[in-house]
Amino acid sequence: MGSFSVWHWLIVLLIILLVFGTKKLRNLGSDLGGAVKGFKDGMKEGAGSAEDKAAETTTAKVDTKTIDVEAKDKTGGSH
Repeated sequence: MGSFSVWHWLIVLLIILLVFGTKKLRNLGSDLGGAVKGFKDGMKEGAGSAEDKAAETTTAKVDTKTIDVEAKDKTGGSH
């Protein structure tokens, strides 16, 4: 039962083409390629996200019009 010859694989490929058709196989290939690309992009974002978050916190804009009441009460003195 070891290895199959080239003719066996060609017959299997022909049967698959007859059952599924070329359009479904083409769509399956493009979907699989898109999934792999999305996974790679996600891995790149995941690796760089820690560095990006650190950079975002240091360059974040501060809203000077908003006043935190609790912070003001705690540092403001007596009540």
